[in-house]
Amino acid sequence: MSDVRLPQPILVISDGTGETAEKVVRAGLRQFQGHVVHVRTYASVSTAEHLLGLFRIAARRNALVITTLVKPGMAELADRYAKEHGVRHVDLLQNLLLNLGAYLDAEPAAVPGLMHRADDRYFKRIEAVEFTVKADDGKEPRMLRGADIILVGVSRTSKTPLSTFLAHKGFKVGNVPIVLDHDLPPWLFEVDPRRVFALTIGPDALQSIRSSRLRAMGVGVSNYDDRDYILAELEYANDLFRAHPEWPLIDVTNKAIEETAATILQVMRDRGLAEPFGDPSQL
Repeated sequence: MSDVRLPQPILVISDGTGETAEKVVRAGLRQFQGHVVHVRTYASVSTAEHLLGLFRIAARRNALVITTLVKPGMAELADRYAKEHGVRHVDLLQNLLLNLGAYLDAEPAAVPGLMHRADDRYFKRIEAVEFTVKADDGKEPRMLRGADIILVGVSRTSKTPLSTFLAHKGFKVGNVPIVLDHDLPPWLFEVDPRRVFALTIGPDALQSIRSSRLRAMGVGVSNYDDRDYILAELEYANDLFRAHPEWPLIDVTNKAIEETAATILQVMRDRGLAEPFGDPSQL
């Protein structure tokens, strides 16, 4: 009989939302496959009493504590409580803030939650998300003229999730589906071609994705995942892309949307169409 492995606890403590710390922790955990870990995030921890209570919990559970605390004195208290209770503790921010302060010759604002304040960048993201939802899947092709980024590709090339991801970074995104023997909206050819990105995918991967989609929808026989139809549709799309070499062609086969988005944004920056620094994203 094999031993039962209980989850190893990690407490993420922040005086903001805790999202930054949790994402860093989960990114790190990807390097440790096969380990059972329970991550619990405690946000808006603003008092010494609350912080002390969490370190007592961590001590009882033999947990690792990860903190992102910026309010004056809170990071020092966390370090003290960790030593007093014998808790393993990692401060994700203080060393970074100290080095940034030295480099910039300035003091940090020490205000929690600045990444999520309702400032101009926040409202830019909201506007971008609303635009992108309305312009999804070619529903409002006239909106393409107002888009920062336009994605073109056959069905199931991740146009919608990619559009949503980019919208949360503050970009208005329109996406246009390519369907075999269907004309594309004329507005696509009136926009700045430097903002148009062509998405392609390998036929095997596309057939697998489409077949899974049909099964999930409970749909029977369909040419949607027929290999000959897929090959013809991809060739139809590739003919279009060859006619527009100014559209960067990105193969999304087995790529995460974050990777594809990074490629698009780098091209946008190289073309002077996006800010090289000061990413407005909360992601």
